[in-house]
Amino acid sequence: MRTQTADRIASIPLGLEGLAIIALVVWQIRALTIGDTASMESAIALLVLTATGAFAVLAFAVATWRHQSWGRSGGIVTQLLILAVALGAVTGAYADATTGLVLAVPAVVTLVVLVIAVRSAGRVTREQQSG
Repeated sequence: MRTQTADRIASIPLGLEGLAIIALVVWQIRALTIGDTASMESAIALLVLTATGAFAVLAFAVATWRHQSWGRSGGIVTQLLILAVALGAVTGAYADATTGLVLAVPAVVTLVVLVIAVRSAGRVTREQQSG
């Protein structure tokens, strides 16, 4: 698989994750506006952090689409963080296997395509340096 194709394929699930985080931001805004929060300050802080995360994941997707290595690296770190949250969802005090699976399955798929894109980019770089 050429690096361009691998990067383009890897950027799609990464972008979808970013859009899912934006949906979470919208849900948090709705909760704020209807007063469905225990602490307004905490809710606003969480909203800002979630929006920042959404921006970062979407930036990783765009960078990956443009064949920039920092996008792939950031995407891989993001998937590892999502997998850590999924593990916490499965093993925490309020463990829920369904939530863990909903988080883990897309993260594993995205992680695999990102690693394929990284390997493809490395292969292309080695070919360019030797030839």
